[in-house]
Amino acid sequence: MTPIDRSISIVTPCYNEHEALPNVVSELREKFSDAEIIVVDDGSDPPLPNLEHATVLRHPYNVGNGAAIKTGVRHASGEYVIFMDSDGQHDPKDIPRFIEQLENGFDLVVGARTTASQASHGRRVANAIYNRLASLLTGYRIDDLTSGFRAARTEIFRHFLYLLPNGFSYPTTSTMAFFRCGYSVTYIPIKAARRVGKSNIRLLHDGFKFLVIILRIGALFSPMRFFLPLSAVIFIIGTLYYGYTFYSMGRFTNMSAVMYLSSLFVFLFGIVSEQISSLHYRYSEEKRWDNSIE
Repeated sequence: MTPIDRSISIVTPCYNEHEALPNVVSELREKFSDAEIIVVDDGSDPPLPNLEHATVLRHPYNVGNGAAIKTGVRHASGEYVIFMDSDGQHDPKDIPRFIEQLENGFDLVVGARTTASQASHGRRVANAIYNRLASLLTGYRIDDLTSGFRAARTEIFRHFLYLLPNGFSYPTTSTMAFFRCGYSVTYIPIKAARRVGKSNIRLLHDGFKFLVIILRIGALFSPMRFFLPLSAVIFIIGTLYYGYTFYSMGRFTNMSAVMYLSSLFVFLFGIVSEQISSLHYRYSEEKRWDNSIE
């Protein structure tokens, strides 16, 4: 294989994917004989057996997909780290395309699922909504916010481990964190196959959680993009209500005062959140500056 194989670590989190995982690992080893393959068993029941062609790291109980990713990255030794699911959806043949983009200077490469991917119509619509909302919150075009097939420079990704949640939303958080710190992000089209076995994601329940996570991370990423429009909406509503009460009753009501004060408080929350956001990312920005000097 090419020398690049020795500089990549492939991390695949696994929770009860006993049926699909052996084939995934075998195919990875066949195509990337020198690559480091790390499987993180996130409390599978029964536990995964030891694998001949991969390093298996184990959680004593199920912590979450994001926690498995963090464990894998902490043990990764390659210059580049590839993340892919263990359920057979992701094609290892796409990995050289990810590496090519990293070699071209990008810091994060995300596999954007095409319409030909094996997903339900409802899930495709939900993903489109998430992508659009996240694009509005960040000001960047986001083609696939929740794709788990992605690649990054290992050292840079480690800077954001403390931000990543333990659940399924690590792709959302990592994408926005890279954008927030000015790292370069690109997307490549991929076709996701039908998974082997049953999904651990519940569309309605976890879909709502993803929506909340997008709003939360959006507030952390660029708080004024979230709080300023909200403050403006409350202010406009308060003004309209004041106009109505002044016209009908000839006075300024307590409700109008509450609306104006609420608008002011939301705006102040935005300012405070903006400062907190800057503190969150200061370390990564300083590290980036130090690396550029070197």
